[in-house]
Amino acid sequence: MNNKFQIFAKGILKENPLLILNIGLCSSLGITTSIFNGLGMGAGMTFVLVMSELVISLFRKRIPTSIRLPVFIIVIAAFTTIVQLVLQAYVPSLYDALGVFLPLIVVNCIIMGRVEAFASKNTVGDSVLDGIGMGIGYTIVLIAISLVRELLGGGTLLAGTSLKIELIPEAYRIGILNSAPGGFIVFGLIAALNQFRGIKEKETKK
Repeated sequence: MNNKFQIFAKGILKENPLLILNIGLCSSLGITTSIFNGLGMGAGMTFVLVMSELVISLFRKRIPTSIRLPVFIIVIAAFTTIVQLVLQAYVPSLYDALGVFLPLIVVNCIIMGRVEAFASKNTVGDSVLDGIGMGIGYTIVLIAISLVRELLGGGTLLAGTSLKIELIPEAYRIGILNSAPGGFIVFGLIAALNQFRGIKEKETKK
């Protein structure tokens, strides 16, 4: 049981795909201008990641090594298409907001990395736990970045939904946080805080 929990939990902190592994940054910084976008992207990524790991793990012994990468891409693309169609049909505003970053889930380094490094070598149960943990860790960081950028850059919360709240007057907003450099700035600050937390934990253990 302890081993199962470690597989699940490592993606949230110890091997967080964004803060620790630093993969999948392009899409995460491109869409995190609102919590709505961050949560939607996180949910979509988590679904594709979990389902791809499940399928790859299930058929891992039957996939020839010579064609494993094309097979991985086909599986990931299938679930990415499902996410695209569902969002386009039921949440068109989110579909439009995510734009080109939604189909690019197919080539996201996080998913390809996990199916290659973990799902292709482990059981279905462990692969699903890995996918859920990595997905949650990814989503938490997206929401954290989105919260800072939306609140301080846009002066709102829950933009893009019927629950939108304006909290900061336009004159007091930090406009740069809504731009691409703003995404790097916020991510850098969150990553620095995480590194500082890790250093403090090591010092405490000593």
